[in-house]
Amino acid sequence: MLYAQVHLTLPPWVHDEVDATRLYPDAASRIALAIDLSRRNVTHRSGGPFGAAVFNAGGRLIGIGVNRVVPSNCSAAHAEVMALATSQQRTQRFRLNEDGERITLATSSQPCAMCYGALIWGGIDELLIAARADDVQTLAGFDEGPLPADWSGELEKRGIAVQRDLMREHACDVLRTYGESGVVY
Repeated sequence: MLYAQVHLTLPPWVHDEVDATRLYPDAASRIALAIDLSRRNVTHRSGGPFGAAVFNAGGRLIGIGVNRVVPSNCSAAHAEVMALATSQQRTQRFRLNEDGERITLATSSQPCAMCYGALIWGGIDELLIAARADDVQTLAGFDEGPLPADWSGELEKRGIAVQRDLMREHACDVLRTYGESGVVY
């Protein structure tokens, strides 16, 4: 039998531990949420050490994501893809900024090759990044895949502003904890 559907879910703890009504007015509060999501995902053993969140121009949380690759048996279930998908389902738009509103994606780590493409087509105007790809590979042992040499410049050419190294050490702490645990989830 061929499967005719894909069912991806966030872990149950997100409903109790994420305040969906809170405003996130600046880059610091947005990246802090992404890192907190990654930390909680590791603590709850509900996926890998990655978190992401999507916000509108006013700082309202639209959607979140955490890594769900192992629990979902789906290599596409990365935090950024999950955050984009939950946001797209909520807004009923595959291109989140199609109405002209500025959309921000905050992520605990630099997007991998797959997530890089997804954020371009998902309608993101600003990308906030905590840890670097080198941190992910060194501390947690993940292969982030190939990106263009000037990946941030390529995003900027497409109108996507990039801020890097926001609360980088906090994100690296999560990656380090996960990597040192020896557990893969």
